[in-house]
Amino acid sequence: MLHSRIEIDAVGQAAALEQPLKAVEDQLVALGSALHRQDTAAIDQAAAQLHAALAAAVEHFTRAARQGPVPAPLRQRLALASGQVAAQREALARATASLDRAIDVLIPRQAAAGSGSAVYAASGYGGLADRRNGGALLA
Repeated sequence: MLHSRIEIDAVGQAAALEQPLKAVEDQLVALGSALHRQDTAAIDQAAAQLHAALAAAVEHFTRAARQGPVPAPLRQRLALASGQVAAQREALARATASLDRAIDVLIPRQAAAGSGSAVYAASGYGGLADRRNGGALLA
């Protein structure tokens, strides 16, 4: 049984922080699943929802920290979620760099430079000019 106003407030604060933290954790799972399936639409959706969930969680935790100490288990879960976001970001950066290296091996820079700004080369890929434009088609 709760005896003091401080204990009652602490329980209320923990409950208020649980929902936004759970949303972040759920979106991390969704993003991990989408990445595993290599489903680009699901990756985009999960990443956007994770971004929104993180922003909401940070807002809730900041507000709670102004009112008093945030319970240690919730702080630890938020730190773990933050670490997972950083790990996924690093994994995506490594995958992107690996893909760029593979493309450079398949389409050497000299050959790509000779193709100019053509949208498609004989191979169906515009090469380096395409990558510089973020893969966008030029009209």
